[in-house]
Amino acid sequence: MVIAQPDTYEITGKLKISRILTGLWQVADMEKDGDVIDPEKGADYLEAYARDGFTTFDMADHYGSAEIISGHLLKRYASNSEKPLVFTKWCPPPGLMTKEVVLAGVVERLQRLGIDKIDLLQFHWWTFEHPAWLDALHELNELREQGLIGEIGVTNFDAAHLHLAMTDGIPIRTNQVSFSLIDRRACGDLAELSRQHNVHLLAYGTLCGGFLSEKWLGKAEPKEILDWSSMKYKRFIDTAGGWEIYQSILEAASSIASKYDVSISNVATRWVLEQSGVAGVIIGARIGEREHRADNVRLFSFSLSDEDYALLDKAFEGSGMIPGDCGDEYRKPPFLTASGDLTDHLNEVPKAFVAEDIPGRKNAKRVLSGSKWENIAGYCRAQRIGDRILVSGTTATAGQDRVVSQGDAAAQTTFILDTIEGAVAALGGSMEDVVRTRVYLANGDDALAVSKAHLRKFGAIKPANTLLEIGSLVGDYLVEIEAEALVD
Repeated sequence: MVIAQPDTYEITGKLKISRILTGLWQVADMEKDGDVIDPEKGADYLEAYARDGFTTFDMADHYGSAEIISGHLLKRYASNSEKPLVFTKWCPPPGLMTKEVVLAGVVERLQRLGIDKIDLLQFHWWTFEHPAWLDALHELNELREQGLIGEIGVTNFDAAHLHLAMTDGIPIRTNQVSFSLIDRRACGDLAELSRQHNVHLLAYGTLCGGFLSEKWLGKAEPKEILDWSSMKYKRFIDTAGGWEIYQSILEAASSIASKYDVSISNVATRWVLEQSGVAGVIIGARIGEREHRADNVRLFSFSLSDEDYALLDKAFEGSGMIPGDCGDEYRKPPFLTASGDLTDHLNEVPKAFVAEDIPGRKNAKRVLSGSKWENIAGYCRAQRIGDRILVSGTTATAGQDRVVSQGDAAAQTTFILDTIEGAVAALGGSMEDVVRTRVYLANGDDALAVSKAHLRKFGAIKPANTLLEIGSLVGDYLVEIEAEALVD
């Protein structure tokens, strides 16, 4: 029987969470063969978690029947003040995000949960090349103002796109990202940005699908893995340096665990909880099969010392960093998913723009982005002639004429480069094919911030580049960028 209870964390005055959130992603794995968990029996298991102080549950639209099970749980509570918190995610396939599309996605979540308001609706987007993600967030914010959503969160957003969303006026409260002794990306730019914008991190993958536990200490590398979660996190271990380096991190955690008479999992989780900006950690539950509530609550019985951190830092020295920023594992190779690509989530990732033939020219195509100026001035976003792709001067324009992130040149640059990437991809190229960029600034003081945003996209590619301060741009634009690519 659990005597102690998890600590709590106040995200807002109306949103106070358990610092250990119970993750229900394994419901999908348990139901993958077609057997659906009885919702009342599932609710019994969740109610036991709530009684022991684990009062915050995390799920998503694609976690099997997790939302339905949670809905049955919520019906058991008479007053809102007694109800557990239920956070869910909406992960739509890329496409136009109209009012109707976004409302339908939220209403489906409400109906499956059987509630009138979602405590925290977390939004995930598969590719930032498709600009409709920002439209979706604005529509979600309208639904928040109408009372269908309590607060807005995002999932797997990197620092640049979180910054873009915040500077464009979206009141994001949380960002759910992978964070563990193996995956330490969230310690970087994202942690600093979270402090600046008061965005709270919800960490998942803290136990790496169970690999950060006594079960694997000193064990040989497995040759076959059957469950989705372990398949996914074995890829993280391989990418971070392999089994031997992982074992050295596990040994360091084991030494610390012995010191405090706790488990390796406690140490791994405690390390994440003590990182800057982390509001809570999400620990998965195979409801009715494996429950670790009594062990999990022990992580609040100790804190890590400077000596403990030094021991772990020493183990980290041989470990490589997971490439890119948080969320990149879902958006670019190497895909660190259970399947090693996105086929376990999407059949395909649609292009942001559609290429069309250029009338009167052979072997030539173009794309339009929808800006009103394309028809006013008579130009296209980009065109391909043979192996050459030419991208027009591009500004941070959403839809026909809305200026994105007014007053923030770095955020505008992020949006512009995503648009360029989408245009190049629609014409059969990639950012690796870009050989030249030209950047025009309204204010030379923005040169460093814009250059850093350019670096995030082109750091390893290093195209030829020109940067000019031209005094002013039309309207509220601070940056305009054009690009050229050669497709080999």
